[in-house]
Amino acid sequence: MKSVALVTGGAGGLGEAAVRRIVADGGAVVIADLSDDRAGKLADELGADARYVRTDVTDEASVQAAIDAARELGTFRHAVVAHGGYGKPEKVVGRGGAPASLEPFTKTIDLYLTGSYNVLRLASAAIAQNEPDGDGQRGAVVLTASIAAYEGQIGQIAYSAAKAGVVGMTLVAARDLGPLGIRVCTVAPGTMRTPIMESVGEDALKAFAANIPNPQRLGKPEEYAALVQHILTNPYLNGETIRLDGAQRFTPR
Repeated sequence: MKSVALVTGGAGGLGEAAVRRIVADGGAVVIADLSDDRAGKLADELGADARYVRTDVTDEASVQAAIDAARELGTFRHAVVAHGGYGKPEKVVGRGGAPASLEPFTKTIDLYLTGSYNVLRLASAAIAQNEPDGDGQRGAVVLTASIAAYEGQIGQIAYSAAKAGVVGMTLVAARDLGPLGIRVCTVAPGTMRTPIMESVGEDALKAFAANIPNPQRLGKPEEYAALVQHILTNPYLNGETIRLDGAQRFTPR
């Protein structure tokens, strides 16, 4: 049976790249997303090795349905958490002296941190039912953080807190799941050239790239996908967050 991965945000820039790489390397994928049009077209293009399941990562039943679909495709061994799509820049105290609103903060935490944990816990419980290989391994989970977890910029407090939480989960999850033969790693991308980023225009993209030492350009989604696939297939990578940023370090602004 084919090895199957569940990819949240699988129709987005990073998620789509991961989906394509996994299928190209002989695996099967469940595309877990809320973008019916993009995800449906991607699944149709990739054929029998891809299935779209509309998924809200903050909802237990929704994630479980995606996992059930993955188990129908083959041996569910991997989960890649690559979803995104929300963010509201806001300082703790605004120029007029008013405190930041709470709702955008909690929504960001729910999506990026609670949603990641929801997928992690449910996927791991399913992967734990696999027969171990000769090295005692049953599968792996790759989470996605951001270098904003380390150098959050002005106005990024909610996003930085959520991504720092993902980084904080990584080693603990690897230790929790070690006896079950499940590995956990996190990728922390810098500024990536996703379709959303490309929408800002070439001048803005050049300005973003100016702060990236080498190579002096934005990261490619395919580079994210290559790292994800390496983590999934390298059995000695565990409990680590790997920066993917061309040595970029965010400045305050």
